[in-house]
Amino acid sequence: MVSVEDSVEDAVAPTSVQNQQDANGSLPSEKKVKVVFVLGGPGSGKGTQCANIVEHFGYTHLSAGDLLRAEIKSGSENGTMIQNMIQEGKIVPSEVTVKLLQRAMQESENDKFLIDGFPRNEENRAAFEEVTKIVPEFVLFFNCPEEEMEKRILNRNQGRVDDNVETIRKRFKVFVESSLPVIEYYSSKGKVQKIDAAKSVAEVFEDVKGIFSQATEKATQI
Repeated sequence: MVSVEDSVEDAVAPTSVQNQQDANGSLPSEKKVKVVFVLGGPGSGKGTQCANIVEHFGYTHLSAGDLLRAEIKSGSENGTMIQNMIQEGKIVPSEVTVKLLQRAMQESENDKFLIDGFPRNEENRAAFEEVTKIVPEFVLFFNCPEEEMEKRILNRNQGRVDDNVETIRKRFKVFVESSLPVIEYYSSKGKVQKIDAAKSVAEVFEDVKGIFSQATEKATQI
């Protein structure tokens, strides 16, 4: 059985990019933003580290899944459309998700964003860059062995009905097939910062701090 949460996450999937720019969707030309994509398999610990980055480096944390759920809860016409598509087992178009991310950045007073768990696939990546015209500063990839992620998910006490071995392994398979090509694409551009996420939370954050401190130093030198 798959939870509603994963139904929403799985809905962030491929589509063609059409009608990407509109008056309400585009970021104001004068607003320059820094975007860091945060990717990692289920149980890699990226959510915990995102909270640490927000606290220590002043980024705003955006989750595509959270934005989709919030839009559905709002009862807007767009939210109703998203809910209907998910209920019918259809895929929410990439540009819909990108527009939600874009709007969140536009409405925020911040100019630094962690985008968590997105892009989930190459179509998401292409749609994001095409619609927003934003190239990420870098991709933070929490690399963790599958057996370690499986152990963490099974040990956590969240009462999730989908946290059984079969479903967990299916989620790993989806991550590898969909998200690794995104990581490979940005690796070819020299934009991936890989973290050994099998370490303790504290040790992982020490590595994360090194990356963000270095990025901040580079920015001040420009």
